[in-house]
Amino acid sequence: MAMPTTTAGRCDRGVTGLTAEERDVLYALGCGLGNAEIAAALVLPEQVVAERLGRVLEKLGLRDRAAAIVHAFDCGLVVPGQGPRRPVPGNTAARRTGTASGPWLRVSVLGPLRTKLAGRPVDVGPVRQQAVLAALALNPRRSVSRRRLLEDVWGREMPDGNVVPVYVYRLRKILRLGERPDSVIRRDRYGYGLVQGIAEVDALCVDDLVTRAEEAERTGDLPGAVRLCARALELFRGEPLAGLPGPFAESERVRLAQRRVGLAQRKADWQLRLGRRLEAITALSALALEEPLNEPVAATLMHALRRDGRRAEALAVFDRVARRLGDDLGVAPGDLLLRARRAALLGEDAGPGRGRAGAA
Repeated sequence: MAMPTTTAGRCDRGVTGLTAEERDVLYALGCGLGNAEIAAALVLPEQVVAERLGRVLEKLGLRDRAAAIVHAFDCGLVVPGQGPRRPVPGNTAARRTGTASGPWLRVSVLGPLRTKLAGRPVDVGPVRQQAVLAALALNPRRSVSRRRLLEDVWGREMPDGNVVPVYVYRLRKILRLGERPDSVIRRDRYGYGLVQGIAEVDALCVDDLVTRAEEAERTGDLPGAVRLCARALELFRGEPLAGLPGPFAESERVRLAQRRVGLAQRKADWQLRLGRRLEAITALSALALEEPLNEPVAATLMHALRRDGRRAEALAVFDRVARRLGDDLGVAPGDLLLRARRAALLGEDAGPGRGRAGAA
């Protein structure tokens, strides 16, 4: 993991006296890796990593790991907004995207907002300040104007004054790299945005995993698609953006919740195609309890039960959902549920109709 010669001129000024091995440790530290991860990446005992890190701190006159991380950015070893100079060996995501395995900033929105800075949890302030960060994190490829942030976070209760610049200033101060106030949140003529490549957002990781799962499905790797979909579902930690105010957070809560339900359905469908009925039925049953009025979920569960020879249970699902739809919404079951009921009534040995029901 020796440093490339193309960066030596810039980096030598900040790492004078370090050996190539010590530079590798500083680089990996700047990428956000812990000692165990550095040891795995460099194929070294963890004790050796700790010793080399100690020598790095001593030679550079740095007091702790946090100071070393900032120094790695300040000397150009790792570049804010561009990711590191090169990926850490052995990290598949880094090889694919050209970014660090441990980004400077991690923002988790698939549950209550959580933020980690260089691997450590950080408090980003009151709920509306958190909502501003969430709005920037979920708009990674474009700037968000001050007016749009006011509408998204405050809605009709928009305050007077410069509350958005104040919140952005506070966030910059909390999240900045070294002494650069704009190192994490940039500003241009269109508004504010996170510096490209500086942050990892769990909702965007879900998108990446789903894209890879779809690629796996297209190539016939259904077990791989199931694994990738399961990893995406594991990123959900409860109600997305729980407790955050504003129209944007509310609409994203609905969208992301629907995203989770759709992913669970796709995973179950792939499991059924693989003949893994028990796994699919278990997951769908839990989802149906969470979503008692969701007709597509109920229909998928009914088909899974029917294919497993559990026709009576499939019909019981229909009766339960039909009753809830009538009591809560005053509506009758839709065509999707009716087709699932018809398939259950016809049964596995329904002749020509069996194929049509199974494909529903």
